[in-house]
Amino acid sequence: MKVRKFAAIDIGSNAIRLLTHNVIEDKGKKTQFRKSALVRVPVRLGEDSFTVGEVSEQNEARLIKTMKAFKLLMEVSGVERYRACATSAMREANNGNEIIEKIVKESGVKIDLIDGKQEAAIIASTDLKNLIKDDQCYLYIDVGGGSTEFTLFSNGKIQVSKSFKLGTVRLLNNMVKPETWNKLEDWIKTILKDKPKLSIIGSGGNINKLHKLSGRKEGEPLSYIWLNAQYHFLDSLSYDDRVSELGLNPDRADVIIPATKIFLSAAKWSGAKKIHVPKIGLSDGIIKDLYYSETK
Repeated sequence: MKVRKFAAIDIGSNAIRLLTHNVIEDKGKKTQFRKSALVRVPVRLGEDSFTVGEVSEQNEARLIKTMKAFKLLMEVSGVERYRACATSAMREANNGNEIIEKIVKESGVKIDLIDGKQEAAIIASTDLKNLIKDDQCYLYIDVGGGSTEFTLFSNGKIQVSKSFKLGTVRLLNNMVKPETWNKLEDWIKTILKDKPKLSIIGSGGNINKLHKLSGRKEGEPLSYIWLNAQYHFLDSLSYDDRVSELGLNPDRADVIIPATKIFLSAAKWSGAKKIHVPKIGLSDGIIKDLYYSETK
C-alpha cells in the first residue's frame, strides 16, 4: 500500500481554500481519496473586483501572505503535487494577472485562471457519479461568490453546462441585473423541457452550512419546503444575530442568504423538490483531476 498526498488551492471570490487529500493506492483495490485537512481564509476578493474592477492593495497583500502560508503548509505536509485555480474575482480584476505574477515570484505558487466551463468540468470529475442514477435527471449547482455553475446530468452523463454571473458577493453588492435572473430562468426551463424526476445537487460552502443547520444526516437531502422556510428565517434575523445566535462565521453570515435565494429560484423553476448535498466542490475536483491526469 502507498499513501500519497495531493493538494488543491481554490482562490474564490469570497474565500481562499487549501484542501489536502491522502490518496491511498493499494494493488488490486480501488484508489481511495481521504480528506486530510482544509484551511479556509476569508479574503473577499470579489468585493474589490466586482465593484472597482481590481483587487485592493490590502487584499493583494493578504492574498500573497496566504499563498506563502499555503506553500509552507504543503511542504511540511509532504504534498507531492498541487494545483491552484482562481475563478471569477481574479479573472475579472484588471490587476489579476499582475498579482498572479507577484505570487509566483514571492511564494513560488503557480496559479491557473479558469473560466466557468473549466470550473464545471473539474467539479464533474468528483464523485458525483456515485450519487447520480441513470434513470433520473439532476441539475448540479455550484454557487460561488462571483458566479454559479449549472450542469445538467441525464442518463448518467453531462448534457450541458453553463456559468452565470450570479454569485453571492455580486448579489450582496447589488450587481446582478433582473435580466440575469430572467436568462437563468429561461435556460433552466428550456433545458429541462420533458425532463421528469429532477433533483438538484448543490455544492459550495453555503449549501453545506445549510445542510448542517438542518440537522439532517449525511446523505439525506434537503427539501424545497425546508429550504424556503429557512431562507425566510435567516432573512428575518439581523447579521449580528446570525453570527452570535446561529454561530455563523462573519464572512458566511451575509452571503448565505443570496446563496439560498439562488438554490430556491433554481428549484422553483426546475420543479425540483429535493436538494442533495454531497459536500464536494472545486477543490475535490482539482485533486481527482490532478491524480487521474497522471494515468491518461
